[in-house]
Amino acid sequence: MSMRELDRLKVIQAVIEERLMPWRAAERLGLSRRQVERLANRYRCEGAAGLVSRRRGRPGNHQLPVNLCPQALALIRERYADFGPTLACEKLHECHGITLSKETVRHLMTDAGLWIPRRQRPPKVYQPRARRACLGELVQIDGSEHPWFEERAPQCTLLVYVDDATSRLMALHFTATESTFSYFEATRGYLERYGKPVAFYSDKASVFRPTHTQTGERGVTHFGRAMYELNIDTWCANSSSAKGRVERAHLTLQDRLVKELRLRGISTIDAANAYAPAFIASYNAHFAKPPKSTFDAHRPLRDDEDLDALLTWRELRRVTKSLTVQYDRVMYLLEDTPANRKLIHRYIDVWEYPDGRIEVRANGTA
Repeated sequence: MSMRELDRLKVIQAVIEERLMPWRAAERLGLSRRQVERLANRYRCEGAAGLVSRRRGRPGNHQLPVNLCPQALALIRERYADFGPTLACEKLHECHGITLSKETVRHLMTDAGLWIPRRQRPPKVYQPRARRACLGELVQIDGSEHPWFEERAPQCTLLVYVDDATSRLMALHFTATESTFSYFEATRGYLERYGKPVAFYSDKASVFRPTHTQTGERGVTHFGRAMYELNIDTWCANSSSAKGRVERAHLTLQDRLVKELRLRGISTIDAANAYAPAFIASYNAHFAKPPKSTFDAHRPLRDDEDLDALLTWRELRRVTKSLTVQYDRVMYLLEDTPANRKLIHRYIDVWEYPDGRIEVRANGTA
């Protein structure tokens, strides 16, 4: 008998000898009074053996059939050796009618050496990526929302452009929020000053990577479409550490730039943008690295590359039979002319410029 059964025996004996009331025994054993009376009757008939668990020696109610686990493991070895436990469990039930819990399959695969638990896996080693060879080959861009003016003004966002080869600050642009138009404005200043880099490297923000609610040409965002037309590659990093140069620059800027703005009493976005070139020159003198190659990968803008037209927000809108177009909760009425009547039920372009101008364009003409 187990210790628990021996304790139960002593209590039931006390009930039989009337030294303990049944309701008190029920409280002590954590049972109902009727169950205590049943145990007492069983003790009178069978003695101490009647208090031994009737389930002892029998298979458990939830015990799996003897051949089920070997059969499942054989199928996993044959067909699903490279599957994870969850997927292997689903396929066993779906294809073979074998119903096992995910944890059971996990234990089977772990014991058989087909699956290594995450805690037992060696840590991944992320080796640092070498810098690019020349200036303008890869430019990391990111926005940092921070109280740049401390208590003197509301919190705003700083757009930072850092060259991967040299860690040079290429551009700083203060803006109210991180948006497509703010990146258009900052990128325009960059292109006019340095020319076109080979590629921009960013995070997966909605400005750079389309979400399921966004539509655009070739499945890209408006920023990505503009860079495609300028022949500038855009890449999205899978983690913050992948674009570590700009992330590291954020930490330095949140320390040094905040203090410089405080010393100069700057508390507006316009004044901060006016001071940014002087700070960039000072920063690069301290922290910039020489590139491996003296070649500058920036390319000049071509004569046919009109930044006013390229850096725009473009949407397709359908012309109704009443010659109207809806965009941004505004209905635009087209003139009733023979040329415009041909546009009924067709899709035309609506271009929005950073300065707020709206253009309705059809067949390349406004």
